[in-house]
Amino acid sequence: MRRLLSQFSHFVAVGLIAAVVHYGALIGLVETELLSPVPATLIGYCAGGAVSYLFNRRFAFSSDRPHREAVWRFVIVACVGFVLTGLIMSALTTGLDAPYLPSQVLTTAIVLFWSFLANRFWTFSERVRSPH
Repeated sequence: MRRLLSQFSHFVAVGLIAAVVHYGALIGLVETELLSPVPATLIGYCAGGAVSYLFNRRFAFSSDRPHREAVWRFVIVACVGFVLTGLIMSALTTGLDAPYLPSQVLTTAIVLFWSFLANRFWTFSERVRSPH
């Protein structure tokens, strides 16, 4: 349990760095009127995702899984998170006409738990070695 809490705290710290990148892109694109909130947050999500992979692999999960195995798993988890982000943000900002920043905060919290569990137990899990 202690290891899980340690990993989660490192994951949150990495997430804060990735969130600065994500929110920076989101706010910059929306406030300069280049994009509306949903496409802007998806661009931010991708930028933050790149930061997240590099730091989580090294610091949160200390994974020995080779990049050739971990990257495609991370991309799948990130794609699910990307779809969740788009759906939740669309429901909140378009469906409920909620302000985009509070909507993004709620969306971030939901996707945070999804991605931690998926990355912890699948992407960066310890490899099962064959006895042969």
